[in-house]
Amino acid sequence: MGSSALVIFTEDCTGRPQKTAGDEEITSRVSIAELDTIRAALSEATFWSGEAEFAGRSRSVLALKHFSSHALLVLTDPHPATPGHDAGLDMVTYLWGIAARRIQEKVADAPPSYLLESRAASAERVRVTAELTDLHSTTLETLLAALRSSSLDDALARSTVTDLTAKALVGLRTLSDRTADLAEEPVAKAFERLREDLRPLTRFGGLEIEFIEPPLNGRGLPGEVAHAARAIVRGLVLAMMEQPGVSRVRTQWDCDGENLLINVRDNGPGTLATDAPSIGRLDRRVQALTGNLQIDVMPGWGVDVVVTLPLDLQARPTGEVAEWNLAARELEVLQHLVAGQSNRAIALKLGISENTVKFHVRNLFRKLDVGSRTEAIALAHSHGLR
Repeated sequence: MGSSALVIFTEDCTGRPQKTAGDEEITSRVSIAELDTIRAALSEATFWSGEAEFAGRSRSVLALKHFSSHALLVLTDPHPATPGHDAGLDMVTYLWGIAARRIQEKVADAPPSYLLESRAASAERVRVTAELTDLHSTTLETLLAALRSSSLDDALARSTVTDLTAKALVGLRTLSDRTADLAEEPVAKAFERLREDLRPLTRFGGLEIEFIEPPLNGRGLPGEVAHAARAIVRGLVLAMMEQPGVSRVRTQWDCDGENLLINVRDNGPGTLATDAPSIGRLDRRVQALTGNLQIDVMPGWGVDVVVTLPLDLQARPTGEVAEWNLAARELEVLQHLVAGQSNRAIALKLGISENTVKFHVRNLFRKLDVGSRTEAIALAHSHGLR
C-alpha cells in the first residue's frame, strides 16, 4: 500500500508527539488539532479511511489507532484510495502494531538522554505557543473592539464578523490549552496511570500494592517527569520483589509545588543491593531530571526509598563551556539543539542555509567529543546550557 506522507501521533513522546515522513508540503503543515480530530473520528474503530482536513486542506487519508496507547498513524493519499481488508491493509496494520508497541517500550525505559531532550523540547514548545497565543489574542481582541464600534452602521456585517472572530479566538485558546496538555499531565491522572501499569503485578504476581493518592489539586507534572516517575516506581517495585518474602509494597506521591515527592517502601527482609545495576539505572534516570534518590535499607524491616523530582528546569553551574572554544554561531546552534529544534528550524531562525547548520553541528560534535545530537544535548544540559 502506497501513500504520499506518513504521520505518527503519540502523546507518550512528550517532546516530539509527531513523527513524520514523506511529502514535506504535508508533514510540515499538519497540526495536532487535525490529528486529534481524526483520532476522535475513529472512536472505538481500529482504522478509518475517507476525506479529512489534513495539513490545511481536505485530503484522502487512511488512519489507524493503536488500541492500548491510542497512538495514531495517518497515511495521506493511500493507494488504493479506498482500502478494504486486503493483504496491503493487513500488512500495514500488522507493522503499525509492532511500531506502536515499540514506541511504548522505548518511552517506558527511556534513557536519561531522552528525558533531557524531551524536557527541552517540551519547554520550547510551550514557550513558543504562549507567545503565539498572546500575539493572536491581542490581534483578535483588537479586531473585536473595532467591529463593535458604534461608528460602524452595518449591523448585520458587524454581528456576523464578530461571531466569526469570537469563534476563532476560542479555537486559538483551545489549541493553546491542548498544547499545554501534551507537555503537562495532571498529577492525579499520572498516578492513576501508574496504578494501571502495576495492576498486573497485583493480579498475577501475588503482590499487594498500597497506593497513597497525591492531592487532587497538586501542580501538573511536565510530561517527561510523569513518564520518568512511573518508570522509576515500576523499577523500584520490581527490584524489591527480587528479595525473598516481599508481599506488600506501599507507594506514595506528593507535590510541594516545586517537586514531585515519591516514596516507595516494602515489607521485606531489607536485603536490597543498592549497588545493583537496576538501581544504578534508576538513579541515572533521576539524575537526568536533576532529582535525588535516597535508599534506606533496614535489615529485618524492609527498604524505604525517597525520590525527589523537580518540576521546573534547574540551571546548573557552568565551568567548562568556555573551554569548549565554541564560536558565537556554534554556541547559538548548540542552544537551538538543546531546545529540540531540527536543522531546518535552526536554519530558518538564524537566517542561514541548512547545509551551514550541518557544518556547525559537525564542528560541535568534534569540539564536544560526542557522536550524536542526543549526546551533545545531554552534555550541554549537564553544564547548565539552556
